[in-house]
Amino acid sequence: MIIDSCGYHFKDKEDKDWLGKGKLSDSLVVKFYANNYFVNFKEGNQWGLRLMREKSPGVLEFMSIDIQDDSKRREVLRKLSRKMPVNAIERNDDTFYQINPTPSQLITLIKEGYFTGVELRKMK
Repeated sequence: MIIDSCGYHFKDKEDKDWLGKGKLSDSLVVKFYANNYFVNFKEGNQWGLRLMREKSPGVLEFMSIDIQDDSKRREVLRKLSRKMPVNAIERNDDTFYQINPTPSQLITLIKEGYFTGVELRKMK
């Protein structure tokens, strides 16, 4: 992941673009709080959130709330619905789940481990 003053993009080991890029605009907002980067991006009329944090020098964690696996999805949605409303939005053959946590609820979700993901390592 390469972050510059205009946005971010990903490159693989062969220096090829990977996963596209994002330019800071009214549809991509990056905020920093308590060692966390909050990457908010708009897709259609919905906002998505990814969380990044420096785990150690040269290592970033790139996280979201993972609900890809059916059994995990049911459990995560059940737990989330005890904390806040969860809306299911069906579009074509896909179902998207929407939450709108307050800032303090979002920090609680992070602390409770709802956000998981992958490590991105600095390339030499």
